[in-house]
Amino acid sequence: MAKFELKLPKMGESVAEATITNWLKNVGEKIDADEAVLEIATDKVDSEVPSEVSGTLTEILFQVNDVVKVGQTIAIIETEGGGAVGNGIPEPKAETVAPAVAEVIKTVEVAQANAAPADFKSSDKFYSPLVKNIATAEGISVAELETISGSGKDNRVTKEDILNYIKTRGSQPAVAAPVASQPVATPVTPSTQAVPVSVNGGDEIVEMDRMRKLISGYMVASVQTSAHVQSFIEVDVTNIVKWRDRVKNAFEKREGEKLTFTPIFMEAVAKALKDFPGMNISVDGDFIIKRKNINLGMAAALPNGNLIVPVIKNADQLNLVGMAKAVNDLGNRAKAGKLKPDDTQGGTYTVTNVGTFGSVFGTPIINQPQVGILALGAIRKVPAVIETPEGDFIGIRQKMFLSHSYDHRVVDGALGGSFVKRVADYLEAFDVNREY
Repeated sequence: MAKFELKLPKMGESVAEATITNWLKNVGEKIDADEAVLEIATDKVDSEVPSEVSGTLTEILFQVNDVVKVGQTIAIIETEGGGAVGNGIPEPKAETVAPAVAEVIKTVEVAQANAAPADFKSSDKFYSPLVKNIATAEGISVAELETISGSGKDNRVTKEDILNYIKTRGSQPAVAAPVASQPVATPVTPSTQAVPVSVNGGDEIVEMDRMRKLISGYMVASVQTSAHVQSFIEVDVTNIVKWRDRVKNAFEKREGEKLTFTPIFMEAVAKALKDFPGMNISVDGDFIIKRKNINLGMAAALPNGNLIVPVIKNADQLNLVGMAKAVNDLGNRAKAGKLKPDDTQGGTYTVTNVGTFGSVFGTPIINQPQVGILALGAIRKVPAVIETPEGDFIGIRQKMFLSHSYDHRVVDGALGGSFVKRVADYLEAFDVNREY
């Protein structure tokens, strides 16, 4: 028999760790090659970790809610045949990267925005980063945290332990704390009281789920980081609507893919980014990082109401068929919860379709550390002045608004406005006689 070390795989350039959310296999169970062994969560997506070999799970090294670094061994699988202990993946090599060119992905927790972190160094007990973040967000001191009974390995406090404690916190005896020389009144908030089912006979308090807390942190941090400014432009997309209506059935029959408006818009955005590389950048302190690749983020709404941004890599190298396949694949896997961590990494510019929900235009928040995001408004039939050699007349046209939010720290109005105007020019110049 041989032992195989299942390691946490590399999940993208900037993903360094993940939280174990569920073990799908128990010790002693048989595992087939490529069969999922556990579920993990990064700061953006949930994913599964499959086994590379067939065998029997003999040891689990981490428990649910433990935070594991990329490359760490998380389980041992016993396989048939002799040989040395195998590794699930090669150990990641340490990289030395200058701060000015480092990938800038900052995991922003609500606790960091609203409260000073507790000094956990004063405790002899081990607490996972997740538990520490929850404690900080809920204003739980180290002394109070040490009173919570842990159900994890070696009596560690798990996420469930601390959340259950928070729900009944109002009925628990208060933990003695040092008396301040000048007591300061602290406002009472729902997070520091026992959570009631209803308030005032009808209102209900519901805790945010993990993803919503992260989104909340990202949005607040982005507004605090970037100087947001917007430019708006109206676009005549009549030719695009007519062309799509004419070819969409043949396209689906030949390619096996539905042809929506999104890949057409993404194609125009990718072209404009090549024309204006100053929009395809990110900011690291006082340095500007000029991105070589054009990787378009595509904001997608999830069935539970949350938001995720999968990324189309090297979007400028795709033709319309390739773009349609990429858009549909990422959109379908986002809705099904099948995105991999790497699917949301490396974006250099983001597009969001607010028109899907009927909005005419919007003022989207920049996806850090990018410097721009484009909102696509709803396509509407409107009366418009049409210029012809015989004179002007009023006609019915298909129009939409493009809303461009950009970071005024590094992008001025000339660049921000010129970029969105170029996107509009590409859309209005769309060839109704083109092939796919």
